[in-house]
Amino acid sequence: MNQNTSPMTTVAELFQRMENAYHQTAQANGFQCRGCADNCCLTRFYHHTLTEYLYLRQGLSDLPESDQKRVVKRAEETAAMMRKLESAGQPVRVMCPLNEEERCILYTHRPMICRLHGIPHQLRRPDGQRQVGPGCADFDRQCRIDPPRLLDRTPLYMDLAALEKEIRRQNNFEGRIKMTIAQMLIEEL
Repeated sequence: MNQNTSPMTTVAELFQRMENAYHQTAQANGFQCRGCADNCCLTRFYHHTLTEYLYLRQGLSDLPESDQKRVVKRAEETAAMMRKLESAGQPVRVMCPLNEEERCILYTHRPMICRLHGIPHQLRRPDGQRQVGPGCADFDRQCRIDPPRLLDRTPLYMDLAALEKEIRRQNNFEGRIKMTIAQMLIEEL
């Protein structure tokens, strides 16, 4: 990270690179993500970086106060519903509190998985092993390329890890994070 560049500017640049890599891979496979029944905004993803937490919170703070209150209230309701479903042993499929009229109201500040989900991918682990992940069900329905072109997440994850290390150092933060978007919107670290 350039010493004259703010951490959140660096996050924005990295997330833009993620988005570009996603779109290039989607295009190479002939995939278009368009409101499928298996909406990923209904999936409970956990986010594990202070980087994503702070960037999402920055996006929230940029909203007008009335919108912030509405989003936080919806996040509280979403978190409560998730706890209720989980304690009942039921599948946790609850709409993301940022989804309004089928659009993410913090789209430019959305976390990494919201930018990369759905595309088959590969990752080179530190031990040199290659890990391959599938696309979403809609990808499988749309794309018949065999084998599909894979999104290499390795350089993106490595850059996020380096940025995470620096942001943690700057914030003197050593804790672990495992939060849904709803939790990120309502819980203070």
